[in-house]
Amino acid sequence: MFPLKLVVFPGEQLNLHIFEPRYRQLLADVEEGKLSFGICTYLDKLTGFGTEVVLDKVYKRYPDGRLDIKTKGMRAFRILTFENPMKGKLYAGGEVEFLENSPVATAVQNHEFLFYLKELLYLLHFPEEIKPEHTSSFTYAHKIGLKVEEELELLQIPEEGKRMEYLIKHFKRIIPVIKNIERAKEIIKQNGHFKNLDPLDF
Repeated sequence: MFPLKLVVFPGEQLNLHIFEPRYRQLLADVEEGKLSFGICTYLDKLTGFGTEVVLDKVYKRYPDGRLDIKTKGMRAFRILTFENPMKGKLYAGGEVEFLENSPVATAVQNHEFLFYLKELLYLLHFPEEIKPEHTSSFTYAHKIGLKVEEELELLQIPEEGKRMEYLIKHFKRIIPVIKNIERAKEIIKQNGHFKNLDPLDF
């Protein structure tokens, strides 16, 4: 177990700098045994949920044992037992139960989700093109203004369609707020400038 103050989503690639002795030991065991490990979300305390990750690549090994690595999220889990540290190890461990995950959404859910997602990312000046065939509810979840607590709620929803509905509600709340902020910026820009106003006929 590797507690962190973040949520890792299935399919997500996460870069980590490993420097604590306990996690250097964890990564040594992961490499030797070709094992996966769990990144569990810590918010003031352990939340009881996390995501299985696998080591995808070691970018750099430092002389003092530190590592720069890339991991990939696999499956969300609920923590059943937590032992800190595990017997004979520096790092924590425990038993987990993997959460159910149905990847199916209806065409209507998918269409509405993509419509609002594209609008929000456009307002946020997101530079990349969205590819619908490679986009799920998790793909842009870190980039759309969710709180960590909301990301954790999203992780626990067991069906793709319901995750999309959860995010559609979020989009409908946040898009009008961003539009109002953009309008306010434009008004502020105009203050102090000479205005050329059309004459009114009354």
